[in-house]
Amino acid sequence: VQLQASGGGLVQAGGSLRLSCAASGRTFSSFGMGWFRQTPGKEREFVACIDWSGGSTRYADSVKGRFTISRDNTKNTLYLQMNALKPEDTAVYYCAADRKVYGSDLPYSQNEYNVWGQGTLVTVSS
Repeated sequence: VQLQASGGGLVQAGGSLRLSCAASGRTFSSFGMGWFRQTPGKEREFVACIDWSGGSTRYADSVKGRFTISRDNTKNTLYLQMNALKPEDTAVYYCAADRKVYGSDLPYSQNEYNVWGQGTLVTVSS
């Protein structure tokens, strides 16, 4: 599978962005997906994940209530709607595919993901 993230950019604090992650080369609807982010000098951190069906989601406490993860299996695309953005949300955002097929858990560890997109930069100005 290949993942292509897009939608990053510069936005003012309080604004919104929607990230997309297009998948190809593997049955997208059979595996869970996640979003992670990373800033210079820090480890990559979990943001949100969604199961293969789109019926279950999990969020980091720092984004809960502001970000929404979703997927459209007919379009092989993962989304991250980000509202009420804060300067501390500034990071490179990565989408990733769960290594398990039809997994029942919602993994937050990056070790559970075996395919990664190239990242898209989100910059939130104060």
